[in-house]
Amino acid sequence: MALLNVTSPHVHKPGNTGAFMREVIYATVPGVAIMTYFFGFATLINIALACAIAVGCEAAVLKLRHKPIAFYLRDYSAVVTALLLAIAIPPTAPWWLTLVGTSFAIVVAKHLYGGLGMNPFNPAMIGYVLLLISFPKDMTTWLPAAGVNETTSALNPWQSLQMIFTGHISGVDAFSGATPLDTFKTYAGQPAVLDANPILNGAMAGYGWEWVNVAFLLGGIYLIWRKIISWHIPVGMLAGLFFLSGFFNTAVDADNYASILFHLFSGGTMLGAFFIATDPVTAATSNKGKIIYGALIGVLVYVIRTWGGYPDAVAFAVLLMNLAAPTIDYYTQPRTYGHKKPNKGLAKPD
Repeated sequence: MALLNVTSPHVHKPGNTGAFMREVIYATVPGVAIMTYFFGFATLINIALACAIAVGCEAAVLKLRHKPIAFYLRDYSAVVTALLLAIAIPPTAPWWLTLVGTSFAIVVAKHLYGGLGMNPFNPAMIGYVLLLISFPKDMTTWLPAAGVNETTSALNPWQSLQMIFTGHISGVDAFSGATPLDTFKTYAGQPAVLDANPILNGAMAGYGWEWVNVAFLLGGIYLIWRKIISWHIPVGMLAGLFFLSGFFNTAVDADNYASILFHLFSGGTMLGAFFIATDPVTAATSNKGKIIYGALIGVLVYVIRTWGGYPDAVAFAVLLMNLAAPTIDYYTQPRTYGHKKPNKGLAKPD
């Protein structure tokens, strides 16, 4: 029997891109379920709409590029991009917002760079930032979580369809508001106002949002357990956010700077740490580089949330660090197998 001598990297278990992407989809199920509970069926409708748009755009571009459509659709990368983008934007966002963001993510951020594996930036976050900069009001307006007060409840399927495709609900005065991060940013330094706002009355962070983040944390742990991602980037990002928020909250001013738990379990923290920052195409690749990469994302998230113009910052932080990933990899390359540093004080051999 001939000995096959092939170069690294070596795959330790059978699998393909489609199988790994499906695992990512499965891991989002707890978070999507909790979002549906607090924000209604619009969450599921928005996800279905984004996925349909993404698959359609993917198929159209593949046809234009003369690529085998069925083969590439089976990798589920377009579905994952659409899923992450749909989760990140408000569930009741108008249908055209989802159309613009998803099509831009697939066509421009992914395929204009050559397709999966060639894109330098996370496609879902490119689509998100495009929408946030272009339509800030639509992108920062969320329905209050169901149960935050006696007048709020989750939208049923018919109400969700009305909100997404018409912008209003017949016979109901639907109201929307800011997220917990936006609320704290607006009223920082006014503890009486913050304490009186029901959206901030969660056990750890903003009402409803904390459980969404817990659910995505559980999904992220599942991905680590299944070895779909490694622990380095999530731990680095959460550690960077943990230490910076802890310093300013405890050592500077607790009234002006939110607590550690508030930053960890509000907004898109856990979704960003486990599902977005860990994108294998656009992130750092060495273990040391992943920790640095993740930690710097955590620092940027805190800086932009606290002193920037946007309440949440995961998308901006990830895209900025996508730019830095090649440089981080360059300076954190592991030592070549078999290489040995010469002992100090000894002459190098001829």
